[in-house]
Amino acid sequence: MRSPTRISSPRPQNPHSGSDPGESHGSQGPHGGSHSGSRPEAHDDAHRAAPGTPYNNPYEELGQLADPYDPDDPLGLGLKPDDDDTADLGGAGGTGKDGPGGNDGEPWSPPDHGRSRRGRRRGRGRFKAVPLTAKLIIGVLVLAVIAVLADRVAVMYVERKAEATLQKKLKLATAPNVTIHGFPFLTQVMDKKLQQVDVAVPDVAADRVSLAKVNVKAQGIRLNADLPTSIKGAVVDRMKGDVLLAFEDLDRELGASQVRFRAFGPNSVRADGKLPVAGQDVSLHAMAHIQRQGDRGISTEVTGMRLEIPGIATYRPGKNAGLRLHPKAAKQISDDTAKARALLAVPSVAQRLGIAPEPAGRARQDDRQLDKITKSPKFVPSLTKVNLVDVTNEHPELIKKLGIDPTVAAALTKYKLPELSEKLSLSFQLPEKAKGIKIQNIGVKPDGIVADLTGSQMGFGKRP
Repeated sequence: MRSPTRISSPRPQNPHSGSDPGESHGSQGPHGGSHSGSRPEAHDDAHRAAPGTPYNNPYEELGQLADPYDPDDPLGLGLKPDDDDTADLGGAGGTGKDGPGGNDGEPWSPPDHGRSRRGRRRGRGRFKAVPLTAKLIIGVLVLAVIAVLADRVAVMYVERKAEATLQKKLKLATAPNVTIHGFPFLTQVMDKKLQQVDVAVPDVAADRVSLAKVNVKAQGIRLNADLPTSIKGAVVDRMKGDVLLAFEDLDRELGASQVRFRAFGPNSVRADGKLPVAGQDVSLHAMAHIQRQGDRGISTEVTGMRLEIPGIATYRPGKNAGLRLHPKAAKQISDDTAKARALLAVPSVAQRLGIAPEPAGRARQDDRQLDKITKSPKFVPSLTKVNLVDVTNEHPELIKKLGIDPTVAAALTKYKLPELSEKLSLSFQLPEKAKGIKIQNIGVKPDGIVADLTGSQMGFGKRP
């Protein structure tokens, strides 16, 4: 701290004790007195400043009454400088007793406002104050968390290894999804026996179709493995699951994007679509009934098959195969005189309509007789029952007059039921590699055909 500057006391202009300021500066009157004025103060000053009388400064007299001046306490308040002040100012130009820069000349550094060593010692002291039982509980909890994490990591590792092994062994296009149940897992590894494993395999090839998804729940699995690095094989005590044959896959694989399959009852599937015949699309409709074939397959029985030339004729293959007119087309023929006479001109057709040759002959010449036949309530229903298969081959010109393309009609009559049924067959067999698995129940759901699977004592790879 900078010391205050002491102000000197005022001194007279003439310091000599024998000098008379009145003589040097005042003028004398005729009586030897002073003519400096009529002020009494001037007379008193002259008396005090007479020769032989010393001069006393009033400020010095007051100063003698005050306490001695202390440079460390210039204000006289009894304050003392803090020893740390000079130490803290050492790096900023302060001067301590040990020289510039602080104690022993060390460079100045900012104070540490963080947690002091005393605070750290206090924290350690608090931890020491925790009871031993609480410390043991905390330690056990930490070890338990580490053990659980290690167990879950081991499960994930083994699941990935199992997925890769199954994909390779079964030659699957897509890796399966393996989920290992049970806790803790590491104890199961030591026993080489897993409680339960769930496996979901997508897109499994099965004959002409693909199984959309196979779900398997295996229980009591005995491993032949050097876990967790190697899995050589296993034996499954019991297994259950299901397989889905999705309609979406059937549409793509069997219908070639032209036939759609949908549920129609608990065990039946309806197929609707189009089939190209002689350059023309004809409508396809059929029913496929699903049933179990042995323990490992599903068979299909196709019924109600029909191919339609929209609004004109319908062809039904099979034992009673036939090409017959639609009611709409038959009504148009009954109203068209030319078509009706052309139809009655074929004796075999007139006979199938139940019209004798003589009335049929008169109808070709007499409009009244023709109207009598065609306006009869039995004519149109009878005409829709006439099988035109033979007429197509024997009288192609008549088929054309009736509004049917002879080429398309001829191509339709060549389709056989087995050939058409094969196009809509939903049958499949379980893959050969899925040994020990059996199909138990079969059902039809909105998204596809579902079959329940069962199995026991199934081996995979090298048995333990």
